[in-house]
Amino acid sequence: MSAAAPSVALLDAPRPAINPWIVAPIVAIAAFMEVLDTTIVNVALPHIAGSMSTTIDQSTWVLTSYLLANAIVLPLNGFMVSVFGRKRYFMGCMAVFTVSSLLCGLAPSYPILLVMRVIQGLGGGGLQPGAQSIMRDSFPLKRIGTAMAVYGIVVVVG
Repeated sequence: MSAAAPSVALLDAPRPAINPWIVAPIVAIAAFMEVLDTTIVNVALPHIAGSMSTTIDQSTWVLTSYLLANAIVLPLNGFMVSVFGRKRYFMGCMAVFTVSSLLCGLAPSYPILLVMRVIQGLGGGGLQPGAQSIMRDSFPLKRIGTAMAVYGIVVVVG
C-alpha cells in the first residue's frame, strides 16, 4: 500500500548552467521588497491620511487592501506556475509589483492609491513562493539548506 519514495537522484536533478549564487540574491531581494512593502506603509499612514484627506481609520485600508490581495493570490500560485512556468510567472509578478509600486507613489487620490495597492498585492503575492521554488530549482540538494538560510537572512534582515 505504500508508494516507493523518490530516489535522491530524482530529487537532485541536473541544474541549469548558471551559477545559483547569481540567482539567489535576485530572488531574495525581490522577496525582501515584498516583505518590506507589506509593513513599511505603517509608518506613512498618518501622512497618507493627511495628504489624501482621509481619516487614520480609512488610511489603514492602504495596508489592508494590499494584504487581502496578497492573500488571494497565494493559493493560486501553483496553478499559475503550471500555466505560465516558474520563471515567466515570477518575472510577471516582479513587473506588476514594480510598476504598481511606482503608480502607488504617483497616485493623485486615495481611491487610485487603493486600487494600485490591490494590484501591488496581486503582484507581490507571487514573489515569496516563486522565489523559494526558484531557489530550490537552482541549488543541488546538498546545498539547499545553506541557500535557504542565506535567502531567509536576506528576506528578514535586508
